[in-house]
Amino acid sequence: MPRRRTFGILSDGTSVDVITLEAGGLEMNVLTYGCIIASLAVPNAGGHTANVVLGFDRVESYVDASPYFGAVVGRYANRIAGARFALGGREHRVSPNEPPNHLHGGFKGFDKRMWDAEASGNGTAVVFRRRSPDGEEGYPGSLDTQVTYTITDCELRVSYQAVADAPTHVNLTQHSYFNLRGNGDVLSHCLAINASTYLPVDERLIPTGEFAPVANSPFDFQESIAIGSRLHTDHAQLARGGGYDHNFNLNRADTALALAARVLEPSSGRTLEMRTTEPGLQFYSGQAVGHRGFCLEPQHYPDSPNRPEFPSTLLRPGDRYESMTAYTFGWT
Repeated sequence: MPRRRTFGILSDGTSVDVITLEAGGLEMNVLTYGCIIASLAVPNAGGHTANVVLGFDRVESYVDASPYFGAVVGRYANRIAGARFALGGREHRVSPNEPPNHLHGGFKGFDKRMWDAEASGNGTAVVFRRRSPDGEEGYPGSLDTQVTYTITDCELRVSYQAVADAPTHVNLTQHSYFNLRGNGDVLSHCLAINASTYLPVDERLIPTGEFAPVANSPFDFQESIAIGSRLHTDHAQLARGGGYDHNFNLNRADTALALAARVLEPSSGRTLEMRTTEPGLQFYSGQAVGHRGFCLEPQHYPDSPNRPEFPSTLLRPGDRYESMTAYTFGWT
């Protein structure tokens, strides 16, 4: 069975536990607060193990100062313009925690909530569950969500399921910041993204609606290239995000698990391959953390509730939200 112990105590006296999963050379610590991946130890070809995600040692830091380190974010990952959307002939106003927009579920989204946790898989998996009540952060309907982390053979799989009792919008993702070397900055990490178009954004980082080709631009990661190689290119979109903070529209034929990105860290030789059922991948180059980590957030497109031309994030009663992402680690 997984090891489980107290990680810290919240200000209201609630105990936050850390659960350790081990399999296939990986060791992962996850918290019952925010479904947070607090650490993920991965070996390289020489057997040297390093923690490849950014995190904190104290629960207070996750509460007070975390840029979503390792958390599951929701109900809606990314931004909703004007913190509002229309549904069923009614306007719903969600929390404007990035004024005037809504970001990653609001002031107290899924990343800042306690989850029930149940170990499974003889120490290789944990299932998290919680009910988001009607009106939480402004969202309509109650939402029952389940998130499962499973590790095996140097792979982490994250699966999501949710059902609602009223029409609502759902878009969940895992928000780990990766650094495959385990220290320093990530600018020499070589990244490839399986996308030929991306979504340009306005001054508030809301998609303009254009599907722009990545070719002949700093956003072309169709072939592997160092994250920092074009980071300071004179380009309006890089200026708006302070770097990369954009959704890439993944090349895919269906909703099956498909390649989203590959990463190589040259000095350690560690690699990461990400596959997902999601249509988009938000690449964030970690400017808020001094480029010590980068985020690859598989998800539906930002502001989809206000963009009928984007893949829908609407969940109706009787339907089930399902999503899966696989992170496979290796070495050269």
